[in-house]
Amino acid sequence: MSKPAILAAAPFPPVTMAALEQAFTVHRLWEGFPGAVAGSIRAMATNALFGTLDAAMMDRLPALGLIANFGVGYDAIDVAAAAARGIVVSNTPGVLDEEVADLTLGLLLATIRRLPQAERHLRAGLWAKGEAFPLSPTLRGRRVGILGLGAIGKAVARRLEGFGVEIAYHGRTRQEGVAYPWYPSALALAGAVDVLVVVVPGGAATAGLVDADVLAALGPQGVLVNVARGSVIDEDALVAALGNGTILAAGLDVFAHEPHVPPALLDLDNVVLLPHIGSGSQATRQAMGQLMIDNLSSWFATGKALTPVPETPQAG
Repeated sequence: MSKPAILAAAPFPPVTMAALEQAFTVHRLWEGFPGAVAGSIRAMATNALFGTLDAAMMDRLPALGLIANFGVGYDAIDVAAAAARGIVVSNTPGVLDEEVADLTLGLLLATIRRLPQAERHLRAGLWAKGEAFPLSPTLRGRRVGILGLGAIGKAVARRLEGFGVEIAYHGRTRQEGVAYPWYPSALALAGAVDVLVVVVPGGAATAGLVDADVLAALGPQGVLVNVARGSVIDEDALVAALGNGTILAAGLDVFAHEPHVPPALLDLDNVVLLPHIGSGSQATRQAMGQLMIDNLSSWFATGKALTPVPETPQAG
């Protein structure tokens, strides 16, 4: 019995790639568009390495019925175009929430306590020469605002509770059963806190949400941590705010034009920069890959994905 044909948009981790090839006939887009068999490809597996998956690509695959995304965020997929063509989009929620939340707390602590800078100080031999590393700011007594209290945001909040800090949040609506104070806008939240943790989805609705006004409201002792999407932050405004003291520091795991990081950010000492590793543990990436494969297998077997995104509801 022949295996179903799928198109892989970009390379996946080796374990995931091997599992895909065991279950499906995999055509590799990065090796060239498989024009001769395009009409037989009914599903596509994609990830952040591919970039934007637009209507033009969907139209090149006339039998396409499922786009299985490796990751929770799917803002790089034109879901409106997919929905208009009856294509279901799936993602991988749940399996990476705790890992990203762990990374978020690590990035927050590294940013406030200046851990990378302290390590560079030691490696440069300055401590051995008797030069003490300067005292850092602290997390003690701070109020943390979470911009986007979804599954990851809630996981971050649970961890923060153990640090004894006050927590507040902004989302589109106030959530029932949530005890943290809610603020009606990102600007209002930033004005009430001195740490802003960004975990909202990417896409047009949140593009530039954290702008110069929000950064100014966060204030000169303010710390920004972004583990969401780079598009959520006005990077030019952030560079200016870090350079002129509008805010104290920032920790960033994501950027607007990955893998390119603005040189001005690289030149600043009050920012901690990571290469988009929020979910980047072996166990979590394997779990993400397995859920993507499970979505593909379920769709081929039943016509339904296990975790479809809400914009592309399944028939029946």
